[in-house]
Order: sequence, then C-alpha cells, then structure tokens
Amino acid sequence: MAKAIHSMIRVLDENKSVEFYRLAFGLEVAERLDFETFTLIYLSNEESEFELELTLNKDRSEPYVLGDGYGHLALSVDDLDAEHQRAADAGLNPGKIVAFNRDGALLARFFFLVDPDGYKIEVLQRHGRYK
Repeated sequence: MAKAIHSMIRVLDENKSVEFYRLAFGLEVAERLDFETFTLIYLSNEESEFELELTLNKDRSEPYVLGDGYGHLALSVDDLDAEHQRAADAGLNPGKIVAFNRDGALLARFFFLVDPDGYKIEVLQRHGRYK
C-alpha cells in the first residue's frame, strides 16, 4: 500500500516562503538540500509525517504561472475560529470562514490563505472526514 509523504511546490523566495509556512502552520525546516541549480526545502511539524517540499530553482526570477490546473493544499486544525483570528492578527489575510453543507448536514468549515507565490491553502476544521 502506498503512503503519501510529501507534496512539492515551486517558490521564488525561500525566506518569504519558509516564514509564511512557519507563521501560518507551524511548519519548520526538516531538511534543506542545496544543489548547483536548485534547492529542496522540506517543511513539517509534529502533527503529521507528511511534508511540504519547497523547490527553489536558482535561475528563476519571474513568478510561476499556476495555470488553471492547480487546486489547493489542505490542512486541518482543531479550532478553525482561533486559527482564522491568529492568521488575521499575523497579517496573513485569511478569507472568510465558509460552512459547506451537504444533505442538510455540515460537511466542512474552512477558509483559505494564499502563500507568497499565489498557492491557495485550505484550512479546515477537523470534522468528519477532515481529520
């Protein structure tokens, strides 16, 4: 059986990205691998073994075009309202909290953040299938 271990996104500014993910989600650098033309930065926290891999291509100076195929990353939290307030207080400009219902029952509560490179991150209240 396969096990999901990481997802990769390309970033322009290592420091801005590392700081955003530290501030927004408590992700810290687990490992940094520097190569001649690129750097891989693995971010994680104690909540999960899953890692976010930031890839910094050293010859890149223009923002990446995310296109219409990228959706979002998703993270779950114990207290969505508190995390929304914390993100707002930190100047991360969280979107509004949305309650998403299906067949008259709450399916999910969430809001979105956008990282320095334009990637959307969904922050979900732990509930139901979103643990």
